[in-house]
Amino acid sequence: MALSEERNRQPAVKQTKMQEQKLQELLQYVWQHSPFYKELFAKHRINIADIRTLADLALIPTTDKEDLQRRNNDFLCVPLESIVEYTSTSGTLGAPVTIALTENDLNRLAYNEYQSFSCADGSRDDIYQLMLTLDRQFMAGIAYYSGIRKLGAGIIRLGPGVPALQWETIKRLRPTAIVAVPSFILKLIAFAKQAGIDINQTPVKKAICIGENIRNTDFSLNILGRKITESWDIKLYSTYASTEMQTAFTECAQGKGGHYQPELVIVELLDEDNRPVAPYTPGEVTITTLGVEGMPLLRYKTGDICMYFDEPCACGRTSLRLSSILGRKKQMIKFKGTTLYPPALFDLLNEREEILDFVVEVYSNEIGLDQVLLHVLPAENSQECDHRIRAYLQARLRVSPHIKYVTAEEIQKIQFSEASRKAIRFIDKR
Repeated sequence: MALSEERNRQPAVKQTKMQEQKLQELLQYVWQHSPFYKELFAKHRINIADIRTLADLALIPTTDKEDLQRRNNDFLCVPLESIVEYTSTSGTLGAPVTIALTENDLNRLAYNEYQSFSCADGSRDDIYQLMLTLDRQFMAGIAYYSGIRKLGAGIIRLGPGVPALQWETIKRLRPTAIVAVPSFILKLIAFAKQAGIDINQTPVKKAICIGENIRNTDFSLNILGRKITESWDIKLYSTYASTEMQTAFTECAQGKGGHYQPELVIVELLDEDNRPVAPYTPGEVTITTLGVEGMPLLRYKTGDICMYFDEPCACGRTSLRLSSILGRKKQMIKFKGTTLYPPALFDLLNEREEILDFVVEVYSNEIGLDQVLLHVLPAENSQECDHRIRAYLQARLRVSPHIKYVTAEEIQKIQFSEASRKAIRFIDKR
């Protein structure tokens, strides 16, 4: 059993002691090497010797995306010659942020994903087809690749899109697993049906689902997850990560939330007043990275809203688990008296057969109120189809967003701009 697996199955008191020791090391490190945290400690008169327990973390102010955007270079703790990889965030919540990694950080990243794929029942006997980009400064791509290499499994670096090529490669190289965005898996299924491919006769038996939710808060599969498994006898594993945390929370076979890796990150879920929330209560994921050399972070608020579960998992792991993302704090939509998060809206749109694809656009009207425009690729261009879509949205949302019907070519251009690394489904112009 790997060291991380042993730690994940330890009593909570041992995990806490280990984290507190690593926290002491981190505080000394950033105090010596991080211009941003040196200044933060001085400004708030923080004596790092006073911070001995995880509860003492509350003495340190939180940081957020704006801090990273405004003072990106001041988070760097190593000289430029020590950096071997430059990655960046996708810019979903504003300007992209650069995260610089050292050789040790890349090794930590590989270890993180090795643990994640192992948690998701991966083994050296598997062959993974990567249906995502490994370029454009995309940390996840290099992380998955490195983790699978450490696992000793086979890798097919095919990249995103092109269902015909994906199926031809599956037929020729016979992967046992895929790593893909769930909505793209639906496109694979649709192409297979049109091409007469019997997907349940292929060797692919599991999918690591990235970038989109496949579960409801009660762990049941959501519309997207059900659509996939109703057509394809395949095991789905959800994973949640961010570039800034350089760590993933990945499901085991139980499908009851993403497992915590306590030796790699300290996680807090905080309310609007930065107080810890109770289990099964939505809170903002706030992380303190452990073992990061290039750009470590203390109490960094990710903007992601999740819940956590602290009862032991049936798989034997005792560390907490995170739910799928309920929403992103800055993406909350207040539309005609209704509060929406994009993932909930995506679930509604994925539910209808009349809607083949979509992009949600939010903007402010002339008096500053949120407006929602749906770019929709309809199954057919008819008044009847339009009526069914509008009636459904009115019934489920109780409000009527604006709808603009587009062609397959138009939706492709919106979803994949020249600089995008993955399909864009939410555009915030507020």
